[in-house]
Amino acid sequence: MKTWCGSAAICLNKNNEILMVKGYDTEHWSIPSGEIENGESAEECCLREVKEETGYDVKILERLWVKETVIKNFDVKVQYFKVEKIGRSTGINDPDGLIEEIAWKSISELEKFTHLYPEDVENILEMMK
Repeated sequence: MKTWCGSAAICLNKNNEILMVKGYDTEHWSIPSGEIENGESAEECCLREVKEETGYDVKILERLWVKETVIKNFDVKVQYFKVEKIGRSTGINDPDGLIEEIAWKSISELEKFTHLYPEDVENILEMMK
């Protein structure tokens, strides 16, 4: 089985809303995340993915948890980080062309829409409370 390692960012604003992204041709939302590239640390990946997918520069505040699962015959390991945005978004600049929209979502919104990774919702909601 192949292995896939990545990083994900939980970014809350002053209104306790979470930064989310939505891909093309889907109604599923997720937190900014992506694959760790060769020679890149999990932290560097997190910073890069948030910038590419949302246009925000962020700083890492803390490492939160690691998710290990199997998705489509891949052993998946994702490291989650709490981050803080710095300044304004410069816009989506996703080289993979997967991200269509970014938005800040409240707790009530988070509980209503469809998630790309529903197994993450409980942990995200806990972070927002």
